[in-house]
Amino acid sequence: MKTYQDILNLTPTSAENLTAKDFRSAAEVRWCPGCGNYSIIAQLQKTLAEMNIPKEKIAIVSGIGCSSRFPYYMNNFAYHTIHGRAIPIASGLRLARPDLSVWVVTGDGDCLSIGGNHFIHACRRNMNLNILLFNNEIYSLTKGQQSPTSRVGLKTKSSPLGALDDPFEPTTLATGAGATFVARGTATDPKSLQHLMMEAHKHKGASFLEIYTNCLIFNDNALKDFSDKEIRKETTVWLEHGKPIVFGKDNDKGIMMDGARPKVVPLNTGKYSLNDVLVHNKRDSYMAFLLSNMSYDTTLPRPMGVILDLDNIETYLERTEAQLAKHYDHDADLMTLLAGSESWEVK
Repeated sequence: MKTYQDILNLTPTSAENLTAKDFRSAAEVRWCPGCGNYSIIAQLQKTLAEMNIPKEKIAIVSGIGCSSRFPYYMNNFAYHTIHGRAIPIASGLRLARPDLSVWVVTGDGDCLSIGGNHFIHACRRNMNLNILLFNNEIYSLTKGQQSPTSRVGLKTKSSPLGALDDPFEPTTLATGAGATFVARGTATDPKSLQHLMMEAHKHKGASFLEIYTNCLIFNDNALKDFSDKEIRKETTVWLEHGKPIVFGKDNDKGIMMDGARPKVVPLNTGKYSLNDVLVHNKRDSYMAFLLSNMSYDTTLPRPMGVILDLDNIETYLERTEAQLAKHYDHDADLMTLLAGSESWEVK
């Protein structure tokens, strides 16, 4: 029989030649036909295969909701937890097993309502987690109630006269709470979404990726303006580090500052040029907060891509390891310290 230490020190399997298929379980995927979650899981499976990490070194933790059915459909270590508690459980796992790549799969209700406190503190601590938030602006699994991202006026089963609450802007919340990687993508743009997932994986620290996904049953077309291929070039702006912030079907519009506020200017009239346009700097926290807040202004395009990516910021895991090394044997690894002097093996 394998001992506790045998299980903790699994002999790595080869990470070579892994494909998306290797991460698919035998379980039947049960989301509504046409749900954007099918696209998201496909892109994550492709990303995990390209990470060049053995399958047993990857863990997925989810809460409750349509998005959180992920563990059943993935062929790697995964844990389906309770409502709103995916992040603290994932945080504990990350500290106990610093060798793992840990992904949190959650929804706008699960993460920002009952799990909101856990979310902001994971960002504040710069916890080494990759948090994927599926945002459809509604509670779907419980049949269509108002969520923390539902828009004012939305009529749901819990707001039959129309929602009164101003919604959270998830990227603004993450940026303000201290996440060091903040990005936004959409299920309808799979190539870009896979790119953002890989960028989140590469980042050291708290990675937050908001993903727009449509709920056909309870909030259909809520995100149409930012997700549909025919529209999004006029309503969204794709951010690239070191490049001017331009958008439009012909890249004929740009974002420039009007005092302390961003505004849209035309680039095809001769009045403004690329020299007047803001240049994206993903290392600038102030710019990230400014860009994420553009989502509140309907006259401005909604930013997509990597909004913030701060490197060389100390993580909670690094601080934990440094503290343990300072107060205990410098040669002791984290697992030995956690096991303590009074642990035993059961054979």
